[in-house]
Amino acid sequence: MFPSAFQSQMQTLLGTEYKAFEKAYETKGPVSIRFNPDKNKSSVKQAPVPWTSYGSYLESRPVFTLDPSFHAGAYYVQEASSMFLEQAFRQHVDLSASLNILDLCAAPGGKSTHIASLINDQSLLVSNEVIKSRAYILKENLQKWGKSNVVVTHSDPERFSALKSFFDVIVVDAPCSGEGLFRRDEEAMKEWSPENVQLCVSRQQRILEAVWPCLKPEGILIYSTCTFNTNEDEQNIDWLLREQEAESLLLQSPSEWGITEVSSEAGGKGYKFFPHKTKGEGFFISIVKKKTGEEYIFKSRKMKNPFTVLSKETEAETKDWLKNTSLKKILFGEQLLALPSGKLDEIIYLTNHLHIVSCGLELAELKKKNCVPAPSLALSVDLAQEFFPRIELDYQQALRYLAKENFDIELPEGDWILACYKGLPMGWLKKINNRFNNYYPVEWRIRMNIGEAKEFEL
Repeated sequence: MFPSAFQSQMQTLLGTEYKAFEKAYETKGPVSIRFNPDKNKSSVKQAPVPWTSYGSYLESRPVFTLDPSFHAGAYYVQEASSMFLEQAFRQHVDLSASLNILDLCAAPGGKSTHIASLINDQSLLVSNEVIKSRAYILKENLQKWGKSNVVVTHSDPERFSALKSFFDVIVVDAPCSGEGLFRRDEEAMKEWSPENVQLCVSRQQRILEAVWPCLKPEGILIYSTCTFNTNEDEQNIDWLLREQEAESLLLQSPSEWGITEVSSEAGGKGYKFFPHKTKGEGFFISIVKKKTGEEYIFKSRKMKNPFTVLSKETEAETKDWLKNTSLKKILFGEQLLALPSGKLDEIIYLTNHLHIVSCGLELAELKKKNCVPAPSLALSVDLAQEFFPRIELDYQQALRYLAKENFDIELPEGDWILACYKGLPMGWLKKINNRFNNYYPVEWRIRMNIGEAKEFEL
């Protein structure tokens, strides 16, 4: 079943446990989701993922594409083991502080949406993806999650080295050989080879070396992979401890979680998820603290400011659109944005060094001096929903809305109408006389055949 070199590697690593490990791959992996605490107020009906406040295992895998709540950002489909990231934050990060956080290899958005649910509104999350097409998928998923204190970037890790001591926390979910995904991804197994492992090690070390300067002294770096390979896991932590002034940090986990603590030769600690011991796929995580470094104070006044002030007319038109009064409305060309006011200097600083895909909350687009509400506004947790007329769609209507297909409905009074499903806004309808235009983004639409899809609950 396994490549022979991988089999030998795992037999050496696991010893007498190898047979149980091999047997685990004869079963299907568990299905798990993570709820959005700002949008999903119902209690979890399934078995909880024990290392997170928001995760749940499902008994079977539904067609998530046919659930309007999924498109509205009520939950994210995520592998359970990777949700252990929450423990790194809760045990080693002051979540009450105003933080700058970088999720370096962020697409498609599992860890970024999770981090966004953990930090407060005074913190700033920078979610980066080096591959352009994946960066726009990341943007979509974060916009559906609904948080306004997020900047999505599309930059090589080398670009971050200029941001000296900027981040309090850096998450590097590194590109890896994917050994932990073999159960659900046959292509990952076919592409695996010892040579590819070594290529991954070189890439991982280049990434870590590039971003280390932008971590503050006493800052936390969280390194993770979805592989079991000690070269990519423990030995990379050893390399980091040798190359930098860093300290390895411990994580506490109850024995019933089945997480395996491992030690590196240099004394680093890591935590591995083996599918025969934990209810999840293969995963590795380790946390290190930067012991020394130069404090860096940036001054945005010395930099080019890409933003301009709103006109009085635009300010008046949009004054009741948001319930979060701490957001600062600004213009970026013809795009109206809402940014966390306490992080405005930091965001200007980022625009001078990185390629920005999206910035804060995209509120509206100015067209002939009129404000056209953005799709992300409908999905934002900061939207003042009571200001806009809304219409509740049933299941079939919601699917047709998301697929941009025609359907009949009685419209309330008002120009811009929130299309909702089970109380969750999904996007905009524009009333024109006795008909409407569907403003759901074409690139987001459901492309599969809706047919006679049946409503379901998780």
